[in-house]
Amino acid sequence: MLRAAARALTVSSLNPKVLALADHHLGGLVARRAQLVTVTVNILIVERKKILQADTSMQQELDANPASHPFSEVLALCNHPHLLDRSEASFMFSSDAITRAREIVGFIPGKTTGGYSHCQANSIVSEFRANADKYGNELSSNLTIFDRVHMMMHLLIRGKKDGILCPIPSHSLYTDSMVLRGATLVPYYLDESRGWSVNISDLKKQLDGARAKGIDVRGLVVVNPGNPTGQVLVEENQCEIVELCKNECLVLLADEVYQENIYTDQKKFNSFKKVARSIGYGEGDISLVSFHSVSNGYYGECGRRGGYMEVTGFSSEVRGEVYKVASLSACSNISGQILMSLVMNPPKVGDESYPSYRAERDSILSSLSCCAEAMVSTFNSMEGMTCNKAEGGISVFPSVRLPPRAIEAAEAMNTEPDVFYALRLLESTGIVVVPGSVFGQVPGTWHFRCTILPQEEKTRQIISRFNVFHEAFMEEFRS
Repeated sequence: MLRAAARALTVSSLNPKVLALADHHLGGLVARRAQLVTVTVNILIVERKKILQADTSMQQELDANPASHPFSEVLALCNHPHLLDRSEASFMFSSDAITRAREIVGFIPGKTTGGYSHCQANSIVSEFRANADKYGNELSSNLTIFDRVHMMMHLLIRGKKDGILCPIPSHSLYTDSMVLRGATLVPYYLDESRGWSVNISDLKKQLDGARAKGIDVRGLVVVNPGNPTGQVLVEENQCEIVELCKNECLVLLADEVYQENIYTDQKKFNSFKKVARSIGYGEGDISLVSFHSVSNGYYGECGRRGGYMEVTGFSSEVRGEVYKVASLSACSNISGQILMSLVMNPPKVGDESYPSYRAERDSILSSLSCCAEAMVSTFNSMEGMTCNKAEGGISVFPSVRLPPRAIEAAEAMNTEPDVFYALRLLESTGIVVVPGSVFGQVPGTWHFRCTILPQEEKTRQIISRFNVFHEAFMEEFRS
């Protein structure tokens, strides 16, 4: 009798750190999210309902108009540089797009976007980044943000006794990257009662508590503007964070990918690099890693896979090691790098394309702001819900006080109450949101993330359906 061939790789023989991704306390809903997708498909097939996606950050996936006019012109010319020498180019493209394309093509090896560039990024990207804060640039490493976050975790984490301070709630990118490397998560909770700000006293308490347990805390992650919480940190709070990192010898990992999406006149975005330099700290005072991307912001060019990681405040020896690890990965595609340079150096007053660029940008940001305001107002009017104002980013993160009977029903299904709520919402309305458990939340509280990317008409549909569902849900499970 023939024996069944043994499989070279089974689930039980996988790296346990990979298996832990679906089970650690922030990522345990990965399987549940797959369940949401399954339910979505069933609804489409059986009930033929129109699904309204309020769970995705990919705005172009939702048919939102990209801010593409001036950017796409430059990309088209760089991808087909022979057009630059055609007489009809001046009739097809704006004059500043032609000038920019000529400049950029001159930086590209072989003058083609199909090749590789240096892993530290194309020179033109580094130049514009250096000018962004007027404080110079040490190292600009161009690849997707996901790759660079994983790279920094590789450099910082040596074993399970190393830890990173991460905000709760937050995107699971940082926590998942830590789990893959066997590090210890040191969570700090954002203060919902104070607009999701960073409570420095609580942060210091978490740091001291981790160190008392023998954890070597290496770095602090700060997301500004927040995701999923949508807050914009005030400069005073940022100064406190910079002071803490300097005094406690922590690497500050600043996720600043939504810096263009600001919806309040009372606050403005300040990079942590600018804040550190403005209070007198130089290169030797604080170690800072800043992340930015073309996937986020009002442009939402996720498919371009362009972004940068800027490293400041490290010795030349450490920077050499950073470069060594960066060299293990190919650079991001050149088109993504071009778009990153265009985002950092957009059309200016006097450029032919400036009016259309400004009109597109303002229209998108105005629509996002209106959608955010409408959602926040709606959620705050619902029974048992509270929602902080969305000051930036692409989402709102309402808190919902679920009735005891709803929590009992969720427990009977062996699922989290917020997942239960999200599933019922989807089944009843076709609206897809992300349960707060995915991002983490104060124990005993329940939230969900609802993105503000949909167009205003879709937002009105979401609000209308949500109102009907929530009223019926609360009545069904009322004690």
